[in-house]
Amino acid sequence: MTTTQQLSSADMKAFEPEAKIGILATLDEREQPHISLITSLQAKTPTQLMWGQFIEGRSKNHVRADPRVAFVVMNAARQLWRGKARWTHETAEGGDYERFNQMPMFRYNSYLGIHTVHYMDLVALDARTQVSLPRVALGLAIAGFAAMTAAPSTNEPVLTSWARGHLSKPTTLSFVAYRDDDGFPVLIPVVPCRAVDGRRLVFAPTVYRKELLALRSGTTVAVFGLSLDMESVLIRGTFTGYTGPLGAVVLGVGTIGIEWVYNSMPPLPGIVYPREPLRPVTDFS
Repeated sequence: MTTTQQLSSADMKAFEPEAKIGILATLDEREQPHISLITSLQAKTPTQLMWGQFIEGRSKNHVRADPRVAFVVMNAARQLWRGKARWTHETAEGGDYERFNQMPMFRYNSYLGIHTVHYMDLVALDARTQVSLPRVALGLAIAGFAAMTAAPSTNEPVLTSWARGHLSKPTTLSFVAYRDDDGFPVLIPVVPCRAVDGRRLVFAPTVYRKELLALRSGTTVAVFGLSLDMESVLIRGTFTGYTGPLGAVVLGVGTIGIEWVYNSMPPLPGIVYPREPLRPVTDFS
């Protein structure tokens, strides 16, 4: 795949609309992948990106500690831009700050105004691609069949019934991230994915096949399930390999054992699993 280090004028224009999907993959303090929805992601110059922050999600702390990120932008025409970038700095004032807060999405929202603008230098940009609906449909059929025929786990479910249903809807877009050998996250969009039960996910490598087949058993991966209504859930777990006829070569699926679940939706993102014990309130000051 052809890569460059600069956005074209057409690319920059395509990043402007608010009605697009912007996804950011970061690395936490243990270099484990994390995925966030950043719809405000835009191009400032051909070599610089920026985005506005309005909630206190974990990705903002991640980029300050480790500036290596991966991103995906997808527009209404199902065109995709993918790349890697390096976070550089942030500001809470100036022209970009004012411009973000004049966007209709934030200007008329009394609760979720932009309070910080983040900047990133472009490291690598893949050639623009188009979502292949036939490949996605094939993958959904393969993953769906694998989910229906898999032996259910006898252990306690990790996912709620809502999360299982959400991840298994054909209209839910799943994004997969893992740490690459170069230290940056890899972010793969529209991966056909299904919840097997409350403890596992299966996916079919019918899209971005080379990158998905590069996954090694034992790798920590993150999966971000996003609906067209902007409902989302973030899952992290261990990739346990490919199974099926000839592994992943013919009708095979990859399996992820779920170890961590995160509610990424505003107004209060937070960990859903492992469940944190309730603690008594002792300070009433």
